[in-house]
Amino acid sequence: MLRISKLFVLSVLCVIGLFAQEQVVDMPSRKWTRREFLTRDPFIVAWEKNQTYYLYKSASYKDAEGKNHPCFAYLKSKDLEEWEGPFPAFIPPKGFWATKDFWAPEVHEYKGKFYMFCTMNSDTRKRGTQILRADTPEGPFLPISEFPQTPADWLCLDGTLWVEDGKPYMVFCHEWLDFRTGPKGMGGTIDAIPLTDDLSAAAGESFMLFRGSDAPWNRNRANQTYVTDGPFLFKEDGQLRMLWTTGGWAGYTTLVAYSESGKLAGPWKQYDEPVYMNDGGHAMRFKTFDGKMMTTMHAPNGGATRVIMIEGPILGNDIIRIKKVR
Repeated sequence: MLRISKLFVLSVLCVIGLFAQEQVVDMPSRKWTRREFLTRDPFIVAWEKNQTYYLYKSASYKDAEGKNHPCFAYLKSKDLEEWEGPFPAFIPPKGFWATKDFWAPEVHEYKGKFYMFCTMNSDTRKRGTQILRADTPEGPFLPISEFPQTPADWLCLDGTLWVEDGKPYMVFCHEWLDFRTGPKGMGGTIDAIPLTDDLSAAAGESFMLFRGSDAPWNRNRANQTYVTDGPFLFKEDGQLRMLWTTGGWAGYTTLVAYSESGKLAGPWKQYDEPVYMNDGGHAMRFKTFDGKMMTTMHAPNGGATRVIMIEGPILGNDIIRIKKVR
């Protein structure tokens, strides 16, 4: 009976979501150079099938009555320099739980489908990361659960996908705002939670990977709190690594952590040198169609925030002295 009920709820959510995508949505698109459009937390998918890059971002649209509403959108490009968009990726259906703080969408291909991990908030439920699904990178993305997969009693954000030994996990930030008071050294954390095989729900308890205060370049904020933001996991030189961002002495600072065991459970250690310390962050990595490894992030964190791209390795002899910044 419980299984039937769950399937029924998910079917209703999908039908409502599909209807929402068909409603009147005013989201004017145009052509841009990469230096023209403003965005935070850029996430890029390089889809081999049509040789197109997709950049996902927070956005808004006007309904038929001219009212603004938050949503998620994408821009697309053939060369990472000339872009077109935005186009709607997820338009919240009527009655959807989230109403504000639509942040940091990222898309992962998993078992032949595309999954958007996105952070949202409302006045009645704490901020969390929810997973949406689509058949292609262009969507429409639809909910596969009623609420976020992150713990309901925590302030969470910036969930990302990691698959280890065939088992999916969400790695996410337990936000520093939950640690505004407490002993010295307390601060935001980066945690992981196992997911069911279809990514629709948590499959166990979350576990902490490390604290924001573990990083040598992290600057203490008021009330002994340390920011954790934007985790992204990747393997390089046979090592499991994680890009993440915090508040450094020179502004928003991007760091690299690594797992000593090579497994998600860690223990995790921090490299002494930051990848980028000039007020830029929320980074991710992808491979271009001509085989180059690229790291992208937004900078500066305040003001006219744009997408920057760093070509080549981010550790070893190339740390700080990066090959090319676009």
